[in-house]
Parts: sequence; structure tokens; C-alpha cells
Amino acid sequence: MKLYYAPGACSLSPHISLREAGVAFEIVRVDTTTHLTEGGADFKAINPKGYVPALVLETGDVVTEGAAVVQYIADRFPEAKLAPENGTLERTRLQEQLNFISSELHKAFSPLFSKTASSEAKEAATIQLAKRFGNLEDQLADGRPYLLGDAFTVADAYLFTVINWSSHVGVSLAPFPRLDAYLQRIGERPAVRAAMQAEGLLAA
Repeated sequence: MKLYYAPGACSLSPHISLREAGVAFEIVRVDTTTHLTEGGADFKAINPKGYVPALVLETGDVVTEGAAVVQYIADRFPEAKLAPENGTLERTRLQEQLNFISSELHKAFSPLFSKTASSEAKEAATIQLAKRFGNLEDQLADGRPYLLGDAFTVADAYLFTVINWSSHVGVSLAPFPRLDAYLQRIGERPAVRAAMQAEGLLAA
């Protein structure tokens, strides 16, 4: 398998998931401005939407969209126990979390990364993120170490990736101590550190 990524982007989530699964794969860096791979290939020939992640399978099939990619990884390598079994309420809870992260958190960060967004748009995004961080803070109030309870899942890989953007856009986690502790806890996992080192986000 081959994962196309941009350092620190949402593609970090499947990168972490692959390392948690302990399987062999290749990573290929993409310049999201030029849409060229590190080897000079046209990334849009791989994913016409032009953004990461894209996971190319051994068959040549391509899986895109982060929430779909991480679930594919979890189902492809069930021994890693990165997702509850399909057809269970617990799996629905995982999908619930992935949808929340994708629609309510991931996209909410977009104005804060934009060079053209107005100050009003950035302020509105910051307020919206604070509300959603509050939702997560409440979820973690029962002392659970991970989003679904006692077991790490691909939802944690995705949430870590997105919440980790906070420091880069000046959004403080100080009002959310449980969420901040969660971020630090996930960040210490060996697979997470290895993925970040491979992307140049941490010193080796």
C-alpha cells in the first residue's frame, strides 16, 4: 500500500492508523499547492479531488476521504483492533465520532488556515471550535482514556490529528484541560511519534 500525505495534514490520521496496525506501507509526500508528488508526478492523476489522503491499494484501487481510509485500514487489519466490529452499536459510535470530527472540527479549522478569510470569519471559527472542544471535554469527563472508552481506535488517530492543529493557529486548549491531557496522552503513543517523525513534525 502507498499513502499520499502532506506533513501534519489530515493524512496524518491514516498514517498513524497504518503504523498502529503494524503493516508494511510506503508514504509519498504531496505538495498541496502545486499538486505534485515529491517525485514530480501529478497528484490529481491519483486523486482528482487534489487533496490528501489517498491510499493506493495493491490492486491499484484508490481510497480517499480520511474517515473512509481509516475505516478501511481498521477492517483490512482486524487483528489490530482499531475499530469495533461492523454491525455493532459500538461501530456506529465510532462512525458517530468520525463524522463529528470531520464535519464539526476538521472543517471548522479551515478559515484559520486560510490566507484570504476575513478576521470575522476567523473569529467565528474560533468560537465554533471552542463550543466543539467543550463537547469533547464533556465526553472525557468520565475519565475514559480514549474516545470510545478503554481502547484506542482510528477515531483517536483522527481527533489527535485535528486537535493538534490548535497550537499552529493560536487556539488555546487551556480552558479544556481534559482535552489537552488527551492530546498529550495520544501524542506519546509510539506509532503516533513514529508517524510524526516520518513526516518531519518531530525530531527523530
